[in-house]
Amino acid sequence: MGNARVSDHYSVQPGPARKKDPKKFLKLVTIVSTFGGLLFGYDTGVINGALPFMARPDQLNLSPFTEGLVASSLILGAAFGSIFGGRLSDTKGRRKSIVYLAILFFFATVGCAIAPNTNTLVIFRFLLGLAVGGASVIVPSYLAEMAPSERRGRLVTQNELMIVTGQFLAYVCNAVIGNVFGEAGHVWRYMLVIASLPAVALWIGVLILPESPRWLASTGRMTEALKVLKQIRSERIASRELKEIAAHISAEKKIEKVKFKDLNIAWIRRIVILGTGIGAISQLVGINSIMYYGTQILQNSGFGTKTALIGNVANGLIAVIAVTVGMSITHKVNRRTMFLTGLTGVTIALISIGIATLMLAGSPMLPYVVLSMTVLYLAFYQGAIGPMTWLILAEIFPVRFRGIGMGISILFLWICNFFVGLFFPVLLNTVGLSGTFFLFAVFGIGGIIFIAKYLPETRGLSLEQIEDNFKGV
Repeated sequence: MGNARVSDHYSVQPGPARKKDPKKFLKLVTIVSTFGGLLFGYDTGVINGALPFMARPDQLNLSPFTEGLVASSLILGAAFGSIFGGRLSDTKGRRKSIVYLAILFFFATVGCAIAPNTNTLVIFRFLLGLAVGGASVIVPSYLAEMAPSERRGRLVTQNELMIVTGQFLAYVCNAVIGNVFGEAGHVWRYMLVIASLPAVALWIGVLILPESPRWLASTGRMTEALKVLKQIRSERIASRELKEIAAHISAEKKIEKVKFKDLNIAWIRRIVILGTGIGAISQLVGINSIMYYGTQILQNSGFGTKTALIGNVANGLIAVIAVTVGMSITHKVNRRTMFLTGLTGVTIALISIGIATLMLAGSPMLPYVVLSMTVLYLAFYQGAIGPMTWLILAEIFPVRFRGIGMGISILFLWICNFFVGLFFPVLLNTVGLSGTFFLFAVFGIGGIIFIAKYLPETRGLSLEQIEDNFKGV
């Protein structure tokens, strides 16, 4: 039925949208939609520089636990947002869901900036997390459905680049505002409110975006789907692609999905355990202790607040560079090798920070050693572990249980992220910087053993071949 409706509309007359250059319009779509990733990055990174000012007695007077609560409440919200975001986009459409996210980003950001007390701030940070989690699901899905197959990988990974770019911009803004207005009582509010600007830009920009042709076709709106495809493809390719989409939707309906009871099957359970392990390891090595608390780590090692804010910019810059490099080599290096190399590098950096903190306590060299090791850590993490986590999770689950498998794995990822964010200030206050980073190193060593033992190589294999490999173990 879908194919008959497609052929009926091949002769749609050109409208104003048809006059646009498809490549340029697709580039515009990518830029506008990835503002969601930019907001994701800024809102998770800005707390890094804002916390030292929030914690002051004349401001929110935060304890180590309430510091962790303020930072991690966004992550808890993101866990829920990632669950409900996918369902929202399936029922309301990708474009309309991004509009909702932009509105939530704006009002939650303003709410955080004007929050009169810790409880109110935590509530608005949780709401902001709902937008962050929704963006983490909806924006990549939208990009994947808008992009031509030969450019899909690059366009989708641009969202990851925008996330770390958003974090870098947050660190730069923190450094500038903290050094220029550091004596002002509510400087942290200036840091937080800046995120309202890209939220407005996203809301305005998304008004010009078309709906996903894949979603339109899935709801039976073939005429509209073809019209959108002709905005971002040539007419010949648009017509052919819509036929492929209709055939794919029809085939998907015939696939028998795996249910939770099927986790009793050994090879299915093995893949889900591997996925949850990868999600957990990616967070328990402490990446977000640096992304959320980098300024405090540098303060703890001996830098003053203003100097720590400037030093933290180096962390943001290396993250952007490392993600760019990692994206460029993922198709050249084996997944397993890349993941193990990243874990080995971050574990060495963690142990080095722990040893330096013990051996160089009180030395003026300590903060510079810690900064150089955090930069090394981020180079290995963002260049290898970060991109490999999402790529491997996307590859190891066969189509019929990707929903359950990815859902469980990403839920574990967010939960571990939440606990790292919540308890890092408490650990820093009780066992110190060295003890905390030695603990992360233990998880790194455990991760190396787990990946070396259980992760098969997936590069160059079809999903069917990967599935057969798991069945044959």
